[in-house]
Amino acid sequence: MRKTEDLPFWKTKTLAEMSDAEWESLCDGCGLCCLNKLEDWDTGEIVWTSVRCILLDGESCRCKDYENRQATVPDCIRLTVESVQTISWLPPTCGYRLIRDGHDLYWWHPLVSGDPETVHQAGISARGRTVSEEGIDIEDYEDYLVTWPLEVGDKEEV
Repeated sequence: MRKTEDLPFWKTKTLAEMSDAEWESLCDGCGLCCLNKLEDWDTGEIVWTSVRCILLDGESCRCKDYENRQATVPDCIRLTVESVQTISWLPPTCGYRLIRDGHDLYWWHPLVSGDPETVHQAGISARGRTVSEEGIDIEDYEDYLVTWPLEVGDKEEV
């Protein structure tokens, strides 16, 4: 039986107990949370688009100006311990959601694999599947609806 101190932090700490560095490392770099979503005003249903935030780099799946993102994109939602408890649109592969719900991280998560590329190799990320919101009218977002952010994919190694 393994001692608690031998286990990785995400197996022994709650989201609230994590340091800032531990919290930030839970992000797998998939870029899915930075895709624009549409909400049906009548039903509250949320659908995903392949239209990415203007600050999301389509290849690295990282924010181009993470520290100042809310100055450029005022409606950017900062993930906090509190917000993660209530956000319903976090993808099923999201490390914050997994830990919140008492699950382990997938094999391709950089904290597990030791390699930030495995999230892309596993086909989980938005890499190469998005268009920039620049020049696209919000009325046209329905032309870019996708379901792949909600697909978990293969939990096994590639």
